[in-house]
Amino acid sequence: MTAITFDSLGYAKKLEEAGFTRQQAEVQANALREQLDAQNNAFQRLIENYDESSRKELATKGDVQDVRLEIEKVRAETEKVRAELKTDIKSLELRLLKWQFGIGLALAAIMAKGFGWLGF
Repeated sequence: MTAITFDSLGYAKKLEEAGFTRQQAEVQANALREQLDAQNNAFQRLIENYDESSRKELATKGDVQDVRLEIEKVRAETEKVRAELKTDIKSLELRLLKWQFGIGLALAAIMAKGFGWLGF
């Protein structure tokens, strides 16, 4: 960062030209220089703290890569679960089809007996 300099000697000379004594001008220039230095230091600390805190919030390329890897893991897991669900659904479809076929045969037998078609 560029430092701002204060010309205390030039300031003191201007004060003397305006009617201050040399001692008053020097005290005034030194007090102003000290105040400016303190403000500059405080401002520098604020900037450093801001930079440090904002850097903590920034994602690095490594962070982005880690997120990509996590996404790929989730996708792979999702595909695995999806395949298992498809297998389970097919199994349930077959079981339901067996039940439906068995119930259909039982109903047909009951109806045939009720109408005397089978000769029971």
